[in-house]
Amino acid sequence: MVNFEKHVLENGLTVVIHQDTNTPLATINLLYKVGSRDESPDKTGFAHLFEHLMFGGSKNAESFDDIIQLAGGDSNAYTNADITNFYCTLPAINLDTALWLEADRMRYLNVNQKSLSTQQQVVTEEYKETCINQPYGLVWHMLSDLCYKVHPYRWPTIGKQIEHIAEAKLEDVQQFYNSFYGPNNAILSIAGPMLPSEALELVKLRFGSIPARPVDRRTRDEEPMQTDARTLVDEGKYPSSVLYLAWLMDGRNGDDYYAFDLLSDVMSLGRSSIFYQRMVKVLKVCAHMDAYITGSEDKGLFIMELRPSKEVTMEEMEAHLWNELAAIQKEEIQLSILEKLKNKNESTVCFSNVSASHKATNLGYYESLGDANLINTEADRIAEITAADIFRVVNMLRKDNVNTMRLISNGINEGDGALVLQHEDEEDDEDE
Repeated sequence: MVNFEKHVLENGLTVVIHQDTNTPLATINLLYKVGSRDESPDKTGFAHLFEHLMFGGSKNAESFDDIIQLAGGDSNAYTNADITNFYCTLPAINLDTALWLEADRMRYLNVNQKSLSTQQQVVTEEYKETCINQPYGLVWHMLSDLCYKVHPYRWPTIGKQIEHIAEAKLEDVQQFYNSFYGPNNAILSIAGPMLPSEALELVKLRFGSIPARPVDRRTRDEEPMQTDARTLVDEGKYPSSVLYLAWLMDGRNGDDYYAFDLLSDVMSLGRSSIFYQRMVKVLKVCAHMDAYITGSEDKGLFIMELRPSKEVTMEEMEAHLWNELAAIQKEEIQLSILEKLKNKNESTVCFSNVSASHKATNLGYYESLGDANLINTEADRIAEITAADIFRVVNMLRKDNVNTMRLISNGINEGDGALVLQHEDEEDDEDE
């Protein structure tokens, strides 16, 4: 059980505090409820750009990292489609230093042409390195655009195209900062040995005078239920051919979210999983297979990713895949398999809340979903999933609502290259 206190300051800042006396360190996690889904279709990549800009200095602190390091700590950040998250860990005695730094860049970030130009160069180089110059670098661009037609998940966090960042105007960047990086659009979570009452007083001292700002959030159109099959085929210099099948699924708070999550484990978690055994070990039509979910707040994706074995065509592998899928759609999964996977998932959730740093991050994330107490109840939600739930959701994976993307290797650079559809909700960026 993770005990915590929740407070909301007059300016709208949500504060969640957990006392952990087993560590001399404190973790400060500041989550802004802004991600790539809040961007304009013609100005994408701004949330990720701001992840970098936030380390470019503020009015009273020329360098965020230098001061954190002098205080004995370290810091980092990540961005995804839904949130931008900043976190640092340092000796609890220096908690106020971290709060002062976070408050200063919330109120007085250096949003000027010099800082923008520097980070534009950093981010565009990152775009070239991870997207343009990698064999599978544009996979997420292609797949998300195939699966989403109205929702802003149709472009990746790093941006739809490099020009959106390279040509970003200072006034547009300033407007984005003013719209989303105020206290009333943020969740500050703290874990460490200090008394919650003392930590709250420090938060009020540093953040209490920052004025709330109007949050200019774009209206997001809900992605409609998909009633057609879509296909994209791309032939190129891929190390090996890859097949992606993707279906829309419930978002993070949806009724079937945990059932889909467990289904992905049923299919591919470990060498004993159903699809690994059948497709890789028995039929030997796959050199690699994986199933996973994007875990996004709004409607996400259930994805299957497969690479054919040598001498096996994409068509042969795909036919076997559909046969195996049809087989598990005819009867409920064995309870022994389901219980083993539920236990594994529950233990993962519990172990993720062992350290103070993880508890601070998890409290902030769960609060962004609407309920910080999910940190204590998520394992129970997993335990409630039944074989009937798995049977129901696996039968939602049909040929008439699938997004199929085939990447065909033209034989150039052919080899055993690793598959790289990066799970966006797991990406940590360097903060410089």
